[in-house]
This record gives sequence, structure tokens and C-alpha cells, in this order.
Amino acid sequence: MPTADDFETDTLGAPSVTVKIMRLRYAGICSKCGLALPKGGKAEWTKATRSITCLACLGAGQLRADEEVEDVPYAPVGPSATAPPHPHPGDAGASARREYERRHQQREERIDARWGWLAPVVKFLGDDPQSTTAWAKGSDGERRLAAHLQRVLGERAVLLHDRKVPKTRGNIDHLAIAASGVWVIDAKNYEGKVERRDVGGWFSTDFRLYVGGRNRTRLVEGLDWQIRAVESAVRDAGVSVNAALCFTDATWKLFAEPFQIGEIWVTWANCLAELIAAPGPLERSDVVRIATELSEALPPAVPSAPL
Repeated sequence: MPTADDFETDTLGAPSVTVKIMRLRYAGICSKCGLALPKGGKAEWTKATRSITCLACLGAGQLRADEEVEDVPYAPVGPSATAPPHPHPGDAGASARREYERRHQQREERIDARWGWLAPVVKFLGDDPQSTTAWAKGSDGERRLAAHLQRVLGERAVLLHDRKVPKTRGNIDHLAIAASGVWVIDAKNYEGKVERRDVGGWFSTDFRLYVGGRNRTRLVEGLDWQIRAVESAVRDAGVSVNAALCFTDATWKLFAEPFQIGEIWVTWANCLAELIAAPGPLERSDVVRIATELSEALPPAVPSAPL
């Protein structure tokens, strides 16, 4: 039965994998930041996902004198070592984190203005309201989901996180571009059991989404504008645009499977990765090209630090 523990274990306590610092025999692309890595450069090699990570992302600096270096026969972008690099993935959960910090700071300032020298005591004795901490919790869920998808999918998908939709105040949590098409992903850090209930009558079907016993169908409806924004940003009208609600901390029935309400998938992290990794019509060059188009049309909501 998939539960929050299933997600946490895979994200924060993944089974042991072979990870080494190695010298690249072919040019490659960092699986985290999208930086093009030259032939002969040093990088972390993860055998399970056949992906590489640059030393800058590892914070590794230079190798220790006693660290083993091996050649990696690695060509993540196919036969051509001159394939274009991935666009910058963005910072998962950055918008939610910024909103939490804004609300937290406002509360601190109100307490300072009201209580003066007693303000530190008031802050120590009281916590931020749930309406504020929910933003921090949501940011954490987005970051864990991004890490999980990168770990599981590796070079099978290009991931973009926390993308701004121009002329709106909204953002898209995650975009995944793979052979199966483009995936619009809304991460939800809700608790409780996820269910699809049919509330229709004898001769009609009306599926609704319930989480923790509460009707949350509005979450499905909230993806409509995100799908339209992505469809308008993709220049190739034949590309499939899919959408999913991914619950990072919810629970599910025994033998549960992901389900759809309308065209929207409702799922958890492991099954979402399987949906994205399914075979499809897009070639690797198509994936990188579409990801670049989307990155330009839907830039990071919070500008990232230069690579």
C-alpha cells in the first residue's frame, strides 16, 4: 500500500546505489543543474539511474588525493556529444518558500511593534499560524518531489520547477518533459486518505476527489489554467500535454492505483515517475527542444543564482 512512508523512504532514505566520482569518457549533462560537462571532466556517477552530477552541485570542489577516479563510458544525450544542454531546472518550492518567509517576517514585525522589548519572549512562546506554516510545508513537499523525480527518472526526462506563467500571479510547481510527452505536475502536501468517490445518481457518474474525508475536487479544477498555459507555450501542436496531482504525504487504500478525474491523474511519487517514464513518440532531441521552449516561455518564478 503506497503511503507517505513509501515516498519518504524513496526520497530521503533511498536504497543504496553505486555512486562514485569518475572521469567522463564522453561529454555529458549534470542531472541537477543542466550544466554541460566536457569529456575528461570529473563528476559523480550514479549507476542505478545512469546519471551524472557535477562537482559544483555536490559541493565537492576538488577530489581528495586518495579518491579513486575511473573512466565512465557515459553519453547521456545519445551518440552526439554536441547535443544542446538542458535548460536550467529552476528552484523547486522557491515561490512557496518565499511566501512563507514574507508572512513570517510580517508576523515578526507586528510582534515587535506591539510588544517592544518583550517581543523575543512572545515569539518564543508562539508559533506561526497554520496559514503561514502551510507554505513552508508545501515548499518542502515540492523540493522532495523534485529530488525524487530526478533520482528515479535520471536522463529519461528533463525537469523544470516553479515556473512563472506570464500575465498571471500563478506558478506551475513542476514540468516534466519525456518521451511520453509534457507533464504538468501540481504537488500537494496534504494528509489523509486519497479517494475517488462517485457522487452521481442511479444513472449518472460524477467522480470527485476526497482527501482526509473532505471534497478536494477544486484541486483538479485548478490545473485547467496551467494546462492551457503549457499548451500555448509548446509550439508543436502534436505534443501530448498531461497533468497530474501528486500527493507527497497522503495515504492510500490497500492495493490502490493512480486514477483519473477527467483528464487529470491523481497519484503519488513512485507511480508518477512510472507514468512519466512510459514509452512515447518523442525522441531525445525533441525532449530537449520542447524543454527549452517551455523554459523560455515559462521562466523560473524566483530567479535562480547564476551557475
